[in-house]
Amino acid sequence: MTHRFSPLTATSPGVAPARPTARPRFGLSLARRATALATAGALVAASLPAHAQKSGGPPVLRDAETEQLLRDYTRPILRAAGLDKQNIQVVIINDPNFNAFVADGRRIFVNYGALRESETPNQIIGVLAHETGHLAGGHLSKLRQQIAQAQTQMIIAMLLGLGAAVAGARAGAGGGGNVGAAAVAAPQSAIMRTMLSYQRQQEENADKAAVKFLTATGQSAKGMYETFKRFSEQSLFAAQGADPYNQSHPMPRERVRALEELARSSPYWDKKDDPALQMRHDLMRAKVSGFMERADTVYRRYPSSDGSLPARYARAIATYRHGDLRSALAQIDALIHAQPNNPYFQELKGQALLEGAKPVEAIAPLRKAVQLSGNAPLIQMMLGQALVASENKAYAEEAITILRSALTREPEAALGYTQLAMAYGRKGNYAEADLASAQAAYLRGDQKTARDLASRAKTRFAVGTPGWVKADDIVNTKPIKN
Repeated sequence: MTHRFSPLTATSPGVAPARPTARPRFGLSLARRATALATAGALVAASLPAHAQKSGGPPVLRDAETEQLLRDYTRPILRAAGLDKQNIQVVIINDPNFNAFVADGRRIFVNYGALRESETPNQIIGVLAHETGHLAGGHLSKLRQQIAQAQTQMIIAMLLGLGAAVAGARAGAGGGGNVGAAAVAAPQSAIMRTMLSYQRQQEENADKAAVKFLTATGQSAKGMYETFKRFSEQSLFAAQGADPYNQSHPMPRERVRALEELARSSPYWDKKDDPALQMRHDLMRAKVSGFMERADTVYRRYPSSDGSLPARYARAIATYRHGDLRSALAQIDALIHAQPNNPYFQELKGQALLEGAKPVEAIAPLRKAVQLSGNAPLIQMMLGQALVASENKAYAEEAITILRSALTREPEAALGYTQLAMAYGRKGNYAEADLASAQAAYLRGDQKTARDLASRAKTRFAVGTPGWVKADDIVNTKPIKN
């Protein structure tokens, strides 16, 4: 399940909220987790990741404005990396900590905390470039191979250790147990050091690749350096006295020093972000703060004395979120007056009205937002929701057209199918309503309800029609066993 930036931010079913981290991690989440599993034994490592996947994945945030900005940030980087045809997406995680990572070959995950804390576009672009370096280098697949090899080596070491212990006991050696333990521990320690060294090398390679991509796209690596320096300084205390060979990434001072030397060699070191892009970035940060932080925190970050557009954006969001719809609408209208062609100000007005139980009034600004955004599917779904919530049968056909258009580009959006089912219900088309409801239930992970609704839909469709075939596919989908 995904959810929009909104006051209600429930996590995915069966998934615990993301735990805070002591310090930022760049590209290390999967690697560190996988290494820990490997040291715990092959059987445990084989079972836990599969269970995590079945439980629904991490809690995800959706927002048309932020996602478009991130696409604009990553597009030139992916092109420079030769990955522009791979349909790689940036996914926003509902976690306030500064972190970004890759967990497969087609997605870069970034916490909303990283977006909020990055003061310039260049800073977050540098982090995204680093993660792209991991993808371009095929680090995940190589790491899995290393883990598989390490698991085999550990099993052999354990068997040899047990054999040594048995042999010692048979020989009547009093220290046979100690000999066996040492025989197990020594090889495992060496294997672990090899794994950590491999991970450190991956991080160094990702840094080098990131600077290469930034230079190729005419962008500075200064923001990347500033970000890594800022957070490495926060981790120095934890690293003091640590064995560098037991670290899963380069020691902070060493890594930052190497990165600075590499970044300063770029001819674009002093290049600044375009002012228009900086404004979009500031608006995005204000939006994240307005939706994801407490009102007092928002007003502290963006006090009333700050008359900038981002500050006014953040305060307008916080005002509507905390119940003062009339004041919020006045503030949003002022934003629209300042930028009449900004689709996301229109979207905000529509969202505030929709969530304020005024769906009919929400339709006009949402229609404008859809038009100005070039038919952004997330905004289309909100418009469809407003049309359905109006309870006006005359809007049902328009809602169906808009929602089906959105779902062609967002086929895994359960909310879209839920609204589509309601729109079909308004028209009395119960076969399509049941099918859409089944699809929504399936995407939510409720497979029993999905099969029941699809079975009923099959009885309403003529055998062999496209609707019947889709319903039959859901009915015959094998349940996922936890």
